Amino acid sequence: MLKELVRDIPDFPKEGIVFKDITPLLQNPSSLKEIVDKFSDHYANQKIDVIVGAEARGFLFGPAVAINLNAGFVPVRKPGKLPYETASMTYDLEYGTDTLQIHKDAVKAGDNVLMLDDLLATGGTMAASCKLVESLGGKIAGCAFLIELGFLNGKEMLSKYDVFSLIQY
Repeated sequence: MLKELVRDIPDFPKEGIVFKDITPLLQNPSSLKEIVDKFSDHYANQKIDVIVGAEARGFLFGPAVAINLNAGFVPVRKPGKLPYETASMTYDLEYGTDTLQIHKDAVKAGDNVLMLDDLLATGGTMAASCKLVESLGGKIAGCAFLIELGFLNGKEMLSKYDVFSLIQY
């Protein structure tokens, strides 16, 4: 079972946080394959043109799922990390703001886009990523996560999208 391989790291990255460490899942070939297969199977009957992965752990599963779904993979990154012309989206954090960027030509108008990341917490980063894709004309086919922290109610911020997660806490 995937959930059994997720390791809790107390007080990381700061005191009071229990970090969900997924590296044991990545180190285990059968669990890594299971993750990619479950994401791929869930979206196999949908036409997905592009998978967008959020920096940085969305990059871990996105390309493999993209291969299985015959889709492209596009990274969403922090400012200054992408070499070509970018579109940006600034969003609010608990204490301040953050910005995400995507190449302007990475998503085309009408593309069906699957958003993929490792963790759904409050939903802020994914909501901003979705708005960024929509600003380029992409249609969000779904938001997929390895782990969902249900007690943080991130699904509420993503209520207009189909949200799928493999592991729930």
